[in-house]
Amino acid sequence: MTVPRMWAGVDIGMGHHHCVVIDGDGERLLSRRVLDDESALLGLIGDVLALDADVLWAVDLNSGGAALLIGLLLSHDQPMVYITGLRVDLAPASCRGEGKTDAMDAFVIADQARMRRDLGPLRPGGEIAVDLRTLTARRTDLVADRTRRINRLRVQLLEIFPALERKLELANKGPVILLTGYQTPAAIRRSGAKRIETWLRGRKVRGAAALARTAVAAAEAQYTALPGAKRAAAMVLRLATGVMALDEEIAEVETLIEARFREHPHAEVILSLPGTGKLMGAAFIASTGGDMDAFGSADRLAGYAGLAPAPRDSGRVSGNLRRPRRFHRGLLNAMCLSALSSLKSCRASQTYYARKRAEGKGHKQALVALARRRVNVL
Repeated sequence: MTVPRMWAGVDIGMGHHHCVVIDGDGERLLSRRVLDDESALLGLIGDVLALDADVLWAVDLNSGGAALLIGLLLSHDQPMVYITGLRVDLAPASCRGEGKTDAMDAFVIADQARMRRDLGPLRPGGEIAVDLRTLTARRTDLVADRTRRINRLRVQLLEIFPALERKLELANKGPVILLTGYQTPAAIRRSGAKRIETWLRGRKVRGAAALARTAVAAAEAQYTALPGAKRAAAMVLRLATGVMALDEEIAEVETLIEARFREHPHAEVILSLPGTGKLMGAAFIASTGGDMDAFGSADRLAGYAGLAPAPRDSGRVSGNLRRPRRFHRGLLNAMCLSALSSLKSCRASQTYYARKRAEGKGHKQALVALARRRVNVL
């Protein structure tokens, strides 16, 4: 790999970026604050290339506010590397003074790119990988919103109908549908188990009879109407309706994810790994870009996923291993969940997991070891 003659570090901001260009001696050749606008960024790229065409660009974000800059650099065939924000924060500690500015951060980014030779090129991935990254991020947000709304629903229901809150598993669809029609003990007692069962069956709820009996039993345990119950019941209805709407949107996004994932050339290979479904496979593509050549080996992919332990030795203390601090949490989650799922039906995974447990490892340790082994297989 040839060493470039210039390094351009860009501190990414919300509306503006700051770029600092340095030479091989660390001297500043250019320092500029630039608007996150196509024409302004094209002007910056042109001015930097006018200094020297042999330049390596470095950024502290690889998505979000850096998307337009990265896209323009790719269209101009400019090499890029990514330096984590944590590294940018820690690097100034070895420098003189305590000041912090965008220009200083941009200089640190450029200087780190100049000194380090272990930075891999930034590869945003193909069109399918970018689409899956967008869709999986949206699904993650929706699932988090659903969890928050269910927690609020529990709190609201607890204030007027604690007996029913104890009985219902609101993470399931049926109990949420029940709350869109019945929120108070009096309403449930008036309808009775048979009418509630019929109402639930009309909405295709599984276990409608058992759920109706559970609701009536909870209503029989509370005859006192608490203050503010009418307004609180309206809030329960609104929250339950919101959960149903989120369920519909999550299902729509999952359909889009599965359809887009099927278009990737490695989809069938990824699905052939036991325990890896379409959603976990899509998360894998979104996290890695789908290009294994970018990692070079299974060991580097495992390190990126947080599945490879990092040594922590000092002086006479040796052989200590710890969990890495810098890794892709989405990829780690996908690999561990798929490993856990594979234990249900895959004989090879079951045998490997049992062997690790027999070696004295706990469940989490054995599961991580299995996920690490599956990285090699994949």
